[in-house]
Amino acid sequence: MKLQTFHRTRYRYGAAVRESFNEARLRPATADGQECRHFELHITPAARQSHYLDFYQNCVHLFEIAAPHTELVVEATAHVLTCDAPALAPDARPAPLARIGDALLLDRCYDFLPPSTYVEITPETTALAPTAAAGATDVWQAALALTRHIQREFSYRPAATNVHTHMREVLKARHGVCQDFAHVLIGYCRALQIPARYVSGYLYNGPLDQLKGSQASHAWAEVYVPGAGWCGLDPTNGRATAGHHVKVAVGRDYADVSPLKGTYRGTDKHILTVEVLVRPLETPTAVATP
Repeated sequence: MKLQTFHRTRYRYGAAVRESFNEARLRPATADGQECRHFELHITPAARQSHYLDFYQNCVHLFEIAAPHTELVVEATAHVLTCDAPALAPDARPAPLARIGDALLLDRCYDFLPPSTYVEITPETTALAPTAAAGATDVWQAALALTRHIQREFSYRPAATNVHTHMREVLKARHGVCQDFAHVLIGYCRALQIPARYVSGYLYNGPLDQLKGSQASHAWAEVYVPGAGWCGLDPTNGRATAGHHVKVAVGRDYADVSPLKGTYRGTDKHILTVEVLVRPLETPTAVATP
């Protein structure tokens, strides 16, 4: 699919702030069958930008605003070509779960097996994960079963949690949003020794689809399947990821991939608004700003 994404973050401060230092992870990735063909980042007040690739190969833009200001607006526009088909078919069985321990020997998997900031492996998750996996003996089938379990057993409830909600709170409350469900899936997978990482991005909800989490920042997980590589799973919608999903960044959990974070001097009173628009792109050179 050819998709256009638009992401606007606006901070309105209660008083003038200064010395604002920020990093943004907003450029969609070019990897795993996805290609970012165009990207623009606009910052108000105007700021000089630089960028680099972080440890997980995410594109990070850096900018600073030294002068006093009462508002910060960051707008990111991208044209992205996504892969229409999932990495693996729903009935694929490429790797026995009994041999997933071999992934411990791979550098690319090492960071995605231990606990992290918002994900933990407890006796509870270790006990729950095999049951939720429904007796699957294949890595992919086990991860799919966990994904469907979360969609079935947890309620999607916007505003019930926040970006700092830990996985253990979601397990107790049994509700949350896409970020929370991604953390739970990652925790279950790691309890089964399946390497799992967090993905931030966007979701396009086409006219015939009923997908949750669209027209906002979205989150899902990728599991490492021997012989197939990293494969995406969206527990909010109970399916493998494909052309409707636009990947931006990956990490151990949300702490590694927040779209915008930074520091500044001044008041702690502010109002944050975020707008996201994802739509099909018919003419690659056209950029629409809502």
